[in-house]
Amino acid sequence: MADKNKQKTADQAVKGADFPKGQRKIKVKKSKPAHSKKGWIEKKYYEKELSRLHYELVKMQYWAKEVGEQIMIFFDGRDAAGKGGIIKRLMEPLNPRGVRLVALPKPSDVEQTQWYFQRYIAHLPSAGEIVIFDRSWYNRANVERVMGFCTDDEYWGFLRSVPQLERMIVNSGIFLLKYWISVSDEEQERRFQERVQDPTRRWKLSPMDLESRDKWVEYSKAKDIMLEHTDIPEARWYQVDGDDKRLARLNCISHILSKIPYEDAIPDPIKLPPRPPDDDSYQRPPIDAHIWIQNKFGGGEEKD
Repeated sequence: MADKNKQKTADQAVKGADFPKGQRKIKVKKSKPAHSKKGWIEKKYYEKELSRLHYELVKMQYWAKEVGEQIMIFFDGRDAAGKGGIIKRLMEPLNPRGVRLVALPKPSDVEQTQWYFQRYIAHLPSAGEIVIFDRSWYNRANVERVMGFCTDDEYWGFLRSVPQLERMIVNSGIFLLKYWISVSDEEQERRFQERVQDPTRRWKLSPMDLESRDKWVEYSKAKDIMLEHTDIPEARWYQVDGDDKRLARLNCISHILSKIPYEDAIPDPIKLPPRPPDDDSYQRPPIDAHIWIQNKFGGGEEKD
């Protein structure tokens, strides 16, 4: 484990990130976030803070790979609460070879005959890997319970079993972070209406989402029971207010960074050697010998 005296979390870096020589530096001024007409924090402030957090995420990933750390993050919560937006910004600056998104569809006929956790266990992280779950095995405690997709025995059996499983995972050395993204019923309805009106986002509105609109209280009760049974010291639940999407993204990423004792393991800048001289004996084929896509948006001469 890394020396705690050398730890550098995102919260400690608020006054400004340390950048090795030759790397880009972002100036961070102390200021309170301004808010837009919607009540969200202003985009300029959001982008500045997100850029700073992205740099810290890159540090964390280099560190995880160097020491062989295993990190697993759950994102569960209400429909249209903003889970996808948080996950997208979390993964954006990371090397895709070291981070993996798991968003499982409904179980197949074969998977329904297996141990409930079996299809999730197959996706646990390897050394140096970060695995992000867009909805996790807690589907059983929420969607499946409210919509009647599991029996009472399956439901209560899950609530008894999952604390034991998560203790085993944590005791094996895996970092397990669990986030519940909340949203008010008014904001959820506004987002549903936006999805109905926007054809490019309509795919986000599933039949299950429509049914969930009529079961707000049932989902709230299911969440309360879930927290009562599964918010254990070894794997706590962290709740995120998702009404302001931008603020939720910043707060959640910052919290993730604060919970992982990473160090700055970014390698020194690479010194590129001079390019080799042109090979005068090589002749390129004529441009019209290949098929080029049409340049429809300017920015240079077309090749065809």
